[in-house]
Amino acid sequence: MHPLRFGVVGAGSVAQRGILPHLSMPDVRDRVLLNAVCDPAPGRADAAAEKFAIPHAYTDFAALLADNTVDAISLATPIGMHYAQGKAAILAGKHVHFNKSMTTTLAEANELIALARSHNVQLVASPGEMNRPHNQEIRRLIQAGAIGDLCWAVCGASFGRYHENEEFRLGNDPLTNIDPSWYYRKPGGGPLYDMTVYALHGLTGILGPAKRVTAMSGVRIPQREFRGTMVDCDADDNTLILIDFGNNVYAMAHGTPAGSISEGFSGSYFGTKGSIVGLKLNGEPLRYPGSDIADSHPDGRWAGNQWILPEVGTAHRDIDEHHVYADIMQLVTAVQHGTPAVASAQHAAHVIEIIEAGLRAAESGNTQHLTSTF
Repeated sequence: MHPLRFGVVGAGSVAQRGILPHLSMPDVRDRVLLNAVCDPAPGRADAAAEKFAIPHAYTDFAALLADNTVDAISLATPIGMHYAQGKAAILAGKHVHFNKSMTTTLAEANELIALARSHNVQLVASPGEMNRPHNQEIRRLIQAGAIGDLCWAVCGASFGRYHENEEFRLGNDPLTNIDPSWYYRKPGGGPLYDMTVYALHGLTGILGPAKRVTAMSGVRIPQREFRGTMVDCDADDNTLILIDFGNNVYAMAHGTPAGSISEGFSGSYFGTKGSIVGLKLNGEPLRYPGSDIADSHPDGRWAGNQWILPEVGTAHRDIDEHHVYADIMQLVTAVQHGTPAVASAQHAAHVIEIIEAGLRAAESGNTQHLTSTF
């Protein structure tokens, strides 16, 4: 079985922090060959190819798709581009890993899933939050009644100034002058599609598919400054979504400019006999496979949880974006062995519907009933 030959589309921040370094490590070459990189920004693909010893560099996506030394791609482009690029890749016979979020609408996601099936290609869609041992343990504890009858949950994430201050944005060469403006614009911008998506994958992975949503949403920060230039922001950045899981179990998810009501991107769960808040059950640290390794991380358990993801051996510990690497390797396993991925396109489609329906509910004032499942 030959290694799966990859092309990475987009050589921006996430690709440089994690995807390109992980896939160029010697220990993966029996399973993965990093054969191509593509980016339209002048000089960026060539610079990335030189830095990571990648044989082929492209500025044109169609040229990469025509490369018969590429079997699969990882889309590390702005979220609003994922649908069109994913569709073109599927039609070209390429397997596809989507960085979050896979698409911006359920209709787009469903079309790609059906198209992939008809063209016999595999899809994996980040984020694979249920690969995380702590989320698996939280699901087990709730199902076993460890906190009694579950009543409600809360999760979410906030933008802050994270994207403006990343290390690859403040320089003057092609690999360090990456503009973050797309994060604040439609389609695909805003904290819901970029960050809350993690929390929603964990929440639904633990509790199962949601039934309906309602929400309030809008643009709280209409302009942001980046390197002396004001950026107009039209993607909703201040959203609260109320989610019904059936049987009168509810949750609230936020995608906001600032603030937090849970730890990390994980949810907190409240029942009649106790609670799971972050990584603690009724105030005591959770134990789960690998938690001792996670505790050994110099920055603590939350950072250490990256070390215990599937495929993250010691050689990969010092590289960022461990979860993206783990999801990409699920695509490799799915292609080579036929093993279904935890980070499935069906799960991603359901989370996308929650976000899309939440925005629609906020605009219309009407509760939205969900149609997807996983």
